[in-house]
Amino acid sequence: MKRRTWLLTAAGGAGALIVGWSVLPQRSRVGAASLMLPQQGEFALNGWIKVAADGAIVMAMPRSEMGQGVHTALPMLAAEELDVPLSSMRIEQAGSDSIYGNIANLVANLPFHPSEDNEDGFGRVKASRWVVGKLARELGINATGGSSSVSDAWDVVRLAAATARASLVGAASLQWKLPAEDLSVRDGVISHASGRSASYGEMARFAAATPPGEVKLKERRAWKLIGQPAQRLDLAGKVDGSAVYGVDVRLPGMKYAAIRQCPMLGGSPGAVRADKALAMPGAERLVMLPPYAGATAGFAVVGRSSWHAQRAVQAVEVEWRQRPLGALDSKRIEAELEAAVRNTEGHVFHARGNASHAENNASKRIESWYRAPYLAHATLEPMNCTARVANGQVEIWIPTQVPQMARAIAARVAGVAVEAVSVHVTLLGGGFGRRLEVDHVAQAVRVAMDCGGAPVQLLWSREEDTTHDFYRPMHVARLVAGLTAKGEVASVTIKSAGDAITPRWIERSMPALAGPVDTPDKTTSEGLFDLPYGFEHQRMEHVATRVGVPVGYWRSVGHSHNAFFSESFVDELAVQSGVDSVEFRRRLLAGSPRHLAVLNLVAEKSRWGRPPAAGRARGVALHESFGSVVAQVVEVSLEAGRPRCHEVVCAIDCGTVVNPGIVAQQMESAVVFALSAALYGSVDIVQGVVQQKNFPSYPMLRLREAPRVQTWIVASENLPAGVGEPGVPPLAPAVGNALFALTGKRVRALPISL
Repeated sequence: MKRRTWLLTAAGGAGALIVGWSVLPQRSRVGAASLMLPQQGEFALNGWIKVAADGAIVMAMPRSEMGQGVHTALPMLAAEELDVPLSSMRIEQAGSDSIYGNIANLVANLPFHPSEDNEDGFGRVKASRWVVGKLARELGINATGGSSSVSDAWDVVRLAAATARASLVGAASLQWKLPAEDLSVRDGVISHASGRSASYGEMARFAAATPPGEVKLKERRAWKLIGQPAQRLDLAGKVDGSAVYGVDVRLPGMKYAAIRQCPMLGGSPGAVRADKALAMPGAERLVMLPPYAGATAGFAVVGRSSWHAQRAVQAVEVEWRQRPLGALDSKRIEAELEAAVRNTEGHVFHARGNASHAENNASKRIESWYRAPYLAHATLEPMNCTARVANGQVEIWIPTQVPQMARAIAARVAGVAVEAVSVHVTLLGGGFGRRLEVDHVAQAVRVAMDCGGAPVQLLWSREEDTTHDFYRPMHVARLVAGLTAKGEVASVTIKSAGDAITPRWIERSMPALAGPVDTPDKTTSEGLFDLPYGFEHQRMEHVATRVGVPVGYWRSVGHSHNAFFSESFVDELAVQSGVDSVEFRRRLLAGSPRHLAVLNLVAEKSRWGRPPAAGRARGVALHESFGSVVAQVVEVSLEAGRPRCHEVVCAIDCGTVVNPGIVAQQMESAVVFALSAALYGSVDIVQGVVQQKNFPSYPMLRLREAPRVQTWIVASENLPAGVGEPGVPPLAPAVGNALFALTGKRVRALPISL
């Protein structure tokens, strides 16, 4: 029995024992009306929907808005089923009940190859997904990540809204003594041919006591909102400045805290002398901070304002100590990863045919090594959390992707029950996975415990943020292919090495669930073990390391660097075969019609067959991640010896589209994010110290460098898939492939350097 099979089987068995419940239908996630606390004039109809007297619809919002448009997309699902204008929708933060958990995100993390769905029938794959889905349903982990918000909400939010609609129409039927099927709804007004009509607001109090009866979702052909571009509901607040981010929180009597953590990762403070710092105007107290939830040890200074606190914390005299295991060094780690690829057996995520035999009998063998560096998240809004600890109660205000985990760690630090902690989720000034962490929550609560019940806002400096991130892990990969005499690919073998993210994240965020051994982590090999190309013989293996650098989820996670490895290598194979890059991929995608359609669309829209302007070249890349397939064609030139990206043409198949405007925005955002990383992104560690401190040494793409981006969407009736992250992975290989076409130099390491 394969190790993965054994592990998943064991997990499934354990899950069955732990859970011990029968299948819970999707309807159970609609929840009871008692889960939504009605304000004056509001009537809750289930766990997701309230109706106000003025007809406004209030929807429980469990997902965090960090620019990806979820605070518009999810209300669109509800508005569609309720037959109300999107402008009548309001949102309020969802509670902590398990109905708001993100099931899709956890199920998607299972490391199954796409072909196993067919091979396995109703066996191991479906059973494992079922068990994990039920575990996720029971745990109710509320996380915004994995580009899963819409796919997770797709059924439950529409069903909750349709249920509310049925209660409202049912109430009108009872009040008017008319058959419900004779009533119609338009823009939140229930009408009958006799002329009787009432708004949802007028019927809300009756509907609260009316069972919904039979509930049916709208048929696709009746949709008015889904699939149409709609203005984002959060736009006005972001334009006029009324939107509240974490750093905008202001409370009566609030104090401010600044932090310094040991500059050597994993190190600690030795002797600390704070007399001069605390004598500075506005400085009030020093709070020592132990390492917790993945944070490096350090201290904070509380002050009258953020400016006072920042000045004073820099004035503290301290002797720092290296971590007991010795200083970390990124160059040494890279050498260790290369040695691991050469000498250490890894986990085989996928194997088909006999790649070794095919390679040994091939006419030509091609081997390339690829490298990706550590990367920081560099969210525009630095880490922050406001906390108040008083009378056995804890209250926190935070831009977070994981409010339940923030709540849990606040309770642990303060030594109170989870029920004693209240969490207010603000807008996020960028997440990209960094706000799946709760290290700064633990620090803020610890500081607040020393402040006599006053609220305290802990705000990291940009330098602390850059030098104490949970970085995208460094990875090294060896890719080998055997070609036949005709230039066809006989085999592909990929072996990579790098730290696994998920077990480290569980250790620091949910230590109670951390196991004694690491199970295979899909993030290490996603995008490599599940390539869509029809290589007859293939083997994909990864060596999971644990080098000590804090690593975390970074936008598009493993896909972000694995797509660079695989799509650059496929381009190498095309060159070796003497076949055009798009045509070469077409031949390998005969068994993947969805991918082929995306590739053909991007080739058509980019005019692939036509030569670009003099001094420019094009490159193409195709990648599937988070259920969506994205292809990009970029056009580049060189300016003063540096790559310049002029245009990116994107084609995407993300299943059913809720809001095409947001899809285009996410592709544009992904291009800028990914191009910043491809051209500039690298975190280097010397003697345990991160060398990049702020944007001058960790630059972002300038406005003048931003390319023109076109987005083309493949029409689809499949279930919705991810949008926030899939635009990132193809960009770096497409740029590298374009530069090869322009210069003849192959890019095999990031950031790009010619």
